[in-house]
Amino acid sequence: MPADLWHFANDFYQRPGVEAACLQLQAQGADVCLLLCAAWLGRRGVACNAARSDCLRAAAEPWQRGVVSVLRQIRQDWRTAARHDGELAALREQLKRLELEAERVQLQRLAALSAAWPAEAAEDVLGWLEELAPRATDRDALQRLRVAALRP
Repeated sequence: MPADLWHFANDFYQRPGVEAACLQLQAQGADVCLLLCAAWLGRRGVACNAARSDCLRAAAEPWQRGVVSVLRQIRQDWRTAARHDGELAALREQLKRLELEAERVQLQRLAALSAAWPAEAAEDVLGWLEELAPRATDRDALQRLRVAALRP
């Protein structure tokens, strides 16, 4: 398993069912970068506690709200018009790449913040997911992420 959160996130997101589960949870207010970080920390055996999850949420929220969500909203707002406007479609693709880069930066920040947390516990992917997606009501989506994270 890659030690680097960005590489883990790219690999994990490609696993069957992960993208759909993440998007379902995002629609319920979850931050996908925090979900990816939760799977990474849980898989590595980093103990989940309120102080750590609060620290991650506090670091992620301003960037998610002020950068990632803004880029995503513009991209989504342009979806329909871009179907009939090639130039807008090209700009929308650039915006999509910029949104992905903003998510990469957020994941780097989360990884740096948690770098000193030792792997001292049993794998607790679900515990991390529940802590970092407290408003998510789709328990099945959380469970699908847990199962995907525990696959070799």
